[in-house]
Amino acid sequence: MFKNLIITCFLGLSAVILGAFGAHALKETLSPENLQSFETAVRYQMYHVIVLLIINLYDGFTEKQKNTISYLLFSGIILFSGSIYCIQLTSITAKSIWFTTPLGGLFFIIAWLSMIVIFVKKIRKN
Repeated sequence: MFKNLIITCFLGLSAVILGAFGAHALKETLSPENLQSFETAVRYQMYHVIVLLIINLYDGFTEKQKNTISYLLFSGIILFSGSIYCIQLTSITAKSIWFTTPLGGLFFIIAWLSMIVIFVKKIRKN
């Protein structure tokens, strides 16, 4: 559990740093459309960091469930947000890593579906 929380805190810290960097340093270098894309990456990262904190502190999940959902969300953040950061901050083009962003989104979707399944099973037990 603490490993997941440490990774989560690092991802939260990096979201704050990247958000500040985007708001201050990138306004002059990115187009409004590209800056909006960068901000979307930061926002999705932070949303899922908050979810990760809740998951890993919630007693209703088993350790295996916490790990599975956490790894799905970690992967989603790295692939979804990370690919957008790479596209906006480097010379890597969207065409060269086009599959990465939607794959990250798919990991987010699978994580959320996993939580739905877990909660539905808990409801049925009660």
